[in-house]
Amino acid sequence: MKYTFKKAMIFGLGCLMGLTSCSDSWLKTDSTQTAEGDAIFSTTDNAKLVINGICRTMVQQHGYYGQMFNGEGTMKVLYGEYAGQDLNFPYMSPGWSPIMNNESSQTQNSSSIYDSYPWYYYYLIIGNANAVIDRIDKAEGTQEMKDFLKAEALTFRAYSFFRLSEFYCLPWARSNNGATDGIVLRTKEVSEAGGETDMALSTLAKTYEQIYDDLDEAIRLYDASGLTRNDVYAEATSTISFPDAPVAHAIYARAALTREDYATAKTHASLAREGFALMDVNSYRSGFCEPNNEWIWGVYNDASETIWYFGWQLFMACNGYYAQQGINVCINRALVESFPDTDIRKGLFLTESAFLPAGKTFEEVIYTDDDDINYFTDETAYVKASQYTKGVVAAAADQSYAYASLKFQATAQPAVGCQPIFRASEMLLIEAEANYHLSADPTDAQNSLKELNLTSGRDPQYTCTATGEDLLEEIKKYRRLELWGEGFSWYDCKRWGDPVVRPSIAEGGNYSQFISGTYGFDEAGNYDETFWKWIIPNRESDYNTAIEIK
Repeated sequence: MKYTFKKAMIFGLGCLMGLTSCSDSWLKTDSTQTAEGDAIFSTTDNAKLVINGICRTMVQQHGYYGQMFNGEGTMKVLYGEYAGQDLNFPYMSPGWSPIMNNESSQTQNSSSIYDSYPWYYYYLIIGNANAVIDRIDKAEGTQEMKDFLKAEALTFRAYSFFRLSEFYCLPWARSNNGATDGIVLRTKEVSEAGGETDMALSTLAKTYEQIYDDLDEAIRLYDASGLTRNDVYAEATSTISFPDAPVAHAIYARAALTREDYATAKTHASLAREGFALMDVNSYRSGFCEPNNEWIWGVYNDASETIWYFGWQLFMACNGYYAQQGINVCINRALVESFPDTDIRKGLFLTESAFLPAGKTFEEVIYTDDDDINYFTDETAYVKASQYTKGVVAAAADQSYAYASLKFQATAQPAVGCQPIFRASEMLLIEAEANYHLSADPTDAQNSLKELNLTSGRDPQYTCTATGEDLLEEIKKYRRLELWGEGFSWYDCKRWGDPVVRPSIAEGGNYSQFISGTYGFDEAGNYDETFWKWIIPNRESDYNTAIEIK
């Protein structure tokens, strides 16, 4: 059993990262605000490089912020999963509990790097997208290519506006129909904005109006171009990171669901998944590290573009660097054990059937102390878990923790691999949730769940007869399992108005005292806004006189 090395590993990794970094010199170009910068947009071929650069921004280390800050991977794990209710990272929970618990010392600290990173990252994308939108019409090239590239830039901008609203705004249900604060809607290049560089926060309603407008125009331009991303980027190793019409529909569906605009969400979810078949059983077990027919949009990363110890797979992959050192991410025990063993998704976690020896209890085979909770202490349990692990994922490292995840893999070390942003499964789940809210007849929502779970082969014995509130809980439950680890947990709880609940071992769960409990509401059931809404960072408010921090 791997009882050594891991205690010193975090400190050693931090030292290593202080001594090494990857060069970003190939990304350095002339400012778009200079005469030389005009050359970047002189032709559509050059403008394609800007789009490629935005794609790369979504999976690169952002050096000012240091380790862990790498675009979409950070937004998934650090913000979407750490503060959610279904990912359990036992080794990290003692030191990272302020982030995992979204303590006000973090969420309301406007000078914190954790508070400012999402703002920095998504406005970086917005700024580059605005440059394309403002300049592409003057570029040399076909109108069809100009239309497609502008559509991509609008798609990036809409996605970024939406993600910012998820993070820094109240949920729609608490917004007084969108009357509460939104975000800063920067829709021009800084060089063209003039006095508009100081801009007040919009309302949340105006924020969604801009997102919808951007996506409507993007979809119109995609259609007008007659092109696909495979046409435009035929020379690329993979086109998964480039936006196109299905991506715009997918963003529209997710945004509309978050806005509780269920009819719009259903329409665009259906359009987004056209031509994207759900993964079969073998594909589902292949590690979520390479694009397949279900992926609508994703982050591309291979060994030629590795970001080394900044990569998302460093933490999440069952064969990644951390797993090689005996450190694993785990699932909420109470959640995963509520599913039948016939569900292949349950089989991608070390549940009790995978490790528990006959005659033993869960508590008898693991550490129950908070510093190393869930770590195997029983040799028989460890051996049984290792045999199970190798039978499911041959490339996986031996997993040292009960309920460890085998869902994600790396294609190379220490943390190489792609990440899904939108999958057809999410779109089907959006349809299920929208159907539930749009009709008292449960049939359509039930059928959406059957298509996801039964028809796909994820659970060949699945059936759905739930109605009313039970049906909504069924939709939520399967969404939590299907999308586990992909960055949805905290955002979903926020829009649902549900508390984040992490049961301790005594409560039938597997969380340590550092992070177990109920979050987002106080003991009297009152809403804790500081858990759900991060403050506008001072990197904006100190330089934007139109913003008043309340």
